Amino acid sequence: MFDAKNLLDQFIGGQGQQGRGGGRQSSDLLQQATNALSGFGGGALTGGLAGLLLGSKSGRKLAGSALTYGGMAVAGALAYRAYQNWQAGKAATSTANADTPLLPPPANTPFNPVNDDAQQSLARNLLRAMIAAAKADGHIDAAEQGNIFAQMDKLNVSAEDKAFVMDELRKPLDVDAVANTARSPEEAAELYTVSLLAIDVDSPAERGYLALLAARLKLDDKLVAHLHATVEGVAR
Repeated sequence: MFDAKNLLDQFIGGQGQQGRGGGRQSSDLLQQATNALSGFGGGALTGGLAGLLLGSKSGRKLAGSALTYGGMAVAGALAYRAYQNWQAGKAATSTANADTPLLPPPANTPFNPVNDDAQQSLARNLLRAMIAAAKADGHIDAAEQGNIFAQMDKLNVSAEDKAFVMDELRKPLDVDAVANTARSPEEAAELYTVSLLAIDVDSPAERGYLALLAARLKLDDKLVAHLHATVEGVAR
């Protein structure tokens, strides 16, 4: 059975196990994933499956208290912090975020649903956003898709997990399809957050994709600045 929460743990993970409940231990899964690949060491925020999507790029690394989180907890905590700072009218600075412990969002909010169906739905949307962002620079062609599928055979993922990833990889890049999954402003912020986590923004195509995504998600420019600053504060 496809478990979106578990698969998200293999895209995003720290050294701890403080996910949003259920599933196998994210730290063990992430270690299995990173051990199967060369060039992605411990502590990688986008190691494992996300590392495959990044190709030769180095990915981001967690810093500070974010090391204790994995999977949906990372995405929710980062988006929640940025949202709080934006609402409070604070300046968007990555230094301040790096010095402040990362706290989990309140339970039963759009950042942290408690219902299992809601968690699975959010996890699927976050995965789709990450895969779309990874495709933004065009480096995942048919040959690279084949390589990713072959490498996935080495990881602890089910046939349903593989089918989901490959289906998403084969779809044409569609920023509207990603943006239309947002059911609230908070979820829109979280979709943008994981898109930032999925890539190092180092090409015009990636910057253009993120700008278009922010527009389609109807994110305030100042909130977007906070989302960038928050991610940069904990992921190097």
